[in-house]
Amino acid sequence: MTLPTSAERNLSSGTGRLPEGGFNALVPELDVTDIDASLRFWCGLLGFAVAYDRPQAKFAYLQREGAQVMLCQINRNWEVGALERPFGRGINFQIAARDIDPVVNALREAGWPLYREPFEAWYRLGDDVESGSREFLVQDPDGYLIRFAQNMGRKKLTE
Repeated sequence: MTLPTSAERNLSSGTGRLPEGGFNALVPELDVTDIDASLRFWCGLLGFAVAYDRPQAKFAYLQREGAQVMLCQINRNWEVGALERPFGRGINFQIAARDIDPVVNALREAGWPLYREPFEAWYRLGDDVESGSREFLVQDPDGYLIRFAQNMGRKKLTE
């Protein structure tokens, strides 16, 4: 099978428009083995929406509550080494959410395993403040580790 060239992928027809609020300063692009399976997971279970896509290029730009991520079926364009599952070893993508419960419930209803059940975490910010979040972790179809975090506020340290 002959893969389309970069120019052919970049200029292929698509749908949608710019993401709400414009492009974030940092947007990861994840190589995926099956764009359709990834879209079912990211959009159907995690609640992302397609801002725009290029179906012929097997590319989609996703957004959710200000978070943005690009998914592209493996095309060898950016591959710097062998891709082996789980993809993204050594990194997790934290996604802020107003409420993690709908996402957790959607994953459970679909029978999708959580990598780590919901928990509370407090992180020190500077000398005298810590920030709390309710979090859980899940792996996408290719093994990328996704961490959803719901803000629980800040408090002064009581050392």
